[in-house]
This record gives sequence, C-alpha cells and structure tokens, in this order.
Amino acid sequence: MEENSEEHIDRRALLHGIGAFAGAVSAHRALMGASQSSNPIELSEGSHDEDKKTSSLTIPTWYYQQFDADYDLDVPEEGFGGWKKADLEFSRKHIAVVVMHAWDLGTREKFPGWWRAVPYARRSQKILREMFPNLLETVRRSRIPVFHVVGGGNDYWKHLPGYKNTVSLAGPDGEALEQIPSDPLCDELAAFRNKCCFVGQHNRKDVERGFEQLDFAEQARSEGDEGIAANSQQLFALCKERGVNHLVYCGFAINWCLLLSPGGMAEMHKYGLWCSALRQATTAVENRETARNELCKEIALWRVALAFGFVFDVDDFINAIRGNKSLVDSIDQ
Repeated sequence: MEENSEEHIDRRALLHGIGAFAGAVSAHRALMGASQSSNPIELSEGSHDEDKKTSSLTIPTWYYQQFDADYDLDVPEEGFGGWKKADLEFSRKHIAVVVMHAWDLGTREKFPGWWRAVPYARRSQKILREMFPNLLETVRRSRIPVFHVVGGGNDYWKHLPGYKNTVSLAGPDGEALEQIPSDPLCDELAAFRNKCCFVGQHNRKDVERGFEQLDFAEQARSEGDEGIAANSQQLFALCKERGVNHLVYCGFAINWCLLLSPGGMAEMHKYGLWCSALRQATTAVENRETARNELCKEIALWRVALAFGFVFDVDDFINAIRGNKSLVDSIDQ
C-alpha cells in the first residue's frame, strides 16, 4: 500500500467456502446515513459541532480506487488509483469490533498434523500475542461493543452468558439448507480430495483432536456478557440490539472464515451492514506460491475494501478511540 496525503479450517469448511462468493460489487447505502436519528430539537451550530466531536470517530482509513483503467497501457488495470488513505468519520454509536474464530490452536508439538495442514496457525498465534491485548483492552474500556463469532463444532461457547443472551435475542435457528444427495462417484471424489488436497490422511487424526479441544485463545476470550454469535442470524440480533451498522473484523482467516463462514462478511453484508477489517489483527490461508509475501492476505483486504467496507491499521484505530474525548473519558473512568 502506498499512502496518498498513502471452522472450521478443515476439509468441510474449505469445501463450503470454495465458490461461495462471486459476482459484482453491489451498491452501498450512504455511509451511516440511514442510522441518523431524527431529532425535533434544533441544535445550535456550536452544539452540533460539539455533539459531532463526541459521537464520531475520525479514523485514517484505507480504501481502494478501482478506476480508471488506462487502455494506453499493456495492462489497463495498472491505471487504477489503487490503495489510498483518507481521514473519514464513523459513528462511534453504530460501530462494533468482531473477534472471529480467534482460536487457541495449541502448538506444533501438540498437534503436528494440524499445523502441517494449517500453517497460518503460527502467524495467528503471533498476532494474538502481539496485537490483541492492546486492541481489545482499548475497545473494552471505551463504549464500543465487542462481539465474538464462534464455530468449530465442539460448542466451547454454549455455556457462556453472552451466548445465552444472544440466543434469547435471535430465537431458534432457521432450518438448515437442504442438501443434494451424493452418489458413489461423488463420494470417491470427496475421498480423493481428502487424501490428496486437504488435510491429508496422515494429518486427519491430529486435526480432529485439535477441534475436539478447540477454545478461545486466551487473548481473545470473551469477557462478562459480551455478545457471542454462532451464525449470521445471531450476530444480526446483537447488531439490532446495540444499534450497530458497521462491523470491524479481526481474527482468522481474512480470506476464509471472516469472508465466508457463518457470521462472516458476505453474510452480514446481506443484512445491510458495513464490514471492515483490521489489517494487523488478521492473517490469511496462503498457498505454496503466495505464502512468502502473504499475497492471499493482500487480495483479501482488497476484496474487503472494494466489496464490503474499509481497512484500518490497528494503531490508527486505537489512536482514533483514544483521541475521542467521550471515549477517553470512559476509558479513564
């Protein structure tokens, strides 16, 4: 980037994700415009300015200029403006941080087969240690909600008060999608993919053991009655209760679960929510050809900026919270 002014990660989750997101970018509502409440009391200009200062966050924000293609170039897309940065205002009353699939993945020694198949684990655990404590402490000490999106199959969240409250808000889950019947050849293809694509037959036992013991990473564990959602219906219920229309995601992985899993950006965008990402608080599932330079992460962040919302640097996000007088007062209390 140049500054101008610059589930379940096993076979089932991967198969579920592939091909689940395609199509052109849909039109967005004007940012936060629909969320402004009507107030019959007219404020003086000075009062309005003061209210704006305390009710908004000014955040240095990355966006992507996907125009104009230059057909005088060999590659017309190289004419695009690309990554740019601007100070934009966001309503602090309508924003929340989403911590998604921030799991304790154990260690390479404990689950060697899991780590052989999902090596982003090393990057994610480093991010949890280095980025999450200050980020979540700052958000929690402000008035910005923290929501947790969970998954993985062993129900490590169901006993927590934050989840029980969410269920009471959202009501019973909708019916599962009907599945098309398989056939013998399809079953053989699935077995082939399991053996030869992901996760590898020799790794499967470790992967299964890992998911049996799945839990929040210590740095990302929910606190008190923070909202916990296992699907988009539940996350939407939390958003409605708190008046949230902009979700800022951190967690793992930006090009898989955060985009495509239940409660991820593709689903929440359908509810009309803006979905943004914290660059340094996520990583991506990479492949042999992309891992060295984390190209899949770069492409995923571009997709977020183009299709769903914006991208923030963690330090900019934290500093914006601390620079807001109303939020600083709540942090200091």
